Amino acid sequence: MPESRPYPDRHAELVKRCQAGERQAQYDLYKQYAKAMYNVCLRIVNHDAEAEDVLQEAFIDAFSHIQSFRGQSTFGAWLKQIVVNRAVNHLRSRRLQLVDLDSQRVGDDEGRDWADTEPYDESGVQFEVDRVRQAMQQLPEGYRVVLSLYLFEGYDHEEIGAVLNISETTSRTQYLRGKKRLLALLA
Repeated sequence: MPESRPYPDRHAELVKRCQAGERQAQYDLYKQYAKAMYNVCLRIVNHDAEAEDVLQEAFIDAFSHIQSFRGQSTFGAWLKQIVVNRAVNHLRSRRLQLVDLDSQRVGDDEGRDWADTEPYDESGVQFEVDRVRQAMQQLPEGYRVVLSLYLFEGYDHEEIGAVLNISETTSRTQYLRGKKRLLALLA
């Protein structure tokens, strides 16, 4: 009887061959995922050469720990988690600074950024892939990372907070401010 997996994985056979130590299977899996995972890295680290380095380190990690992959998700989802963690750790090594807004004073109007609470008209913005990519690259690192994790990688604010070691509130605020800045760049 075939093994039942909670998630169908079209690369399950390749993974089994990798777990058996087959180098060709590793290369085949690499070819299947390298471009997509490179794009994940690039969205987070925002630098071509660094994204390539992070990608290679993530694949080394994945293949070094392939025995621990149990098929409780697809291989792609498992690999993506490794890639995101590697990219975020790389940013930490560059000393990514996200301001923890929970530690700031709340409730006084002095110093309040009223622009953060006003609605922004998105109707005139044209969303073209290249323009969005270029605008994302112009964002401050904290905004770009939170936006990328939320919009492109599907993380929620609680998960982002855990990955970046910030509060959920800070993640939400970075997201809203980053989105507003992105829309302004695209306008």
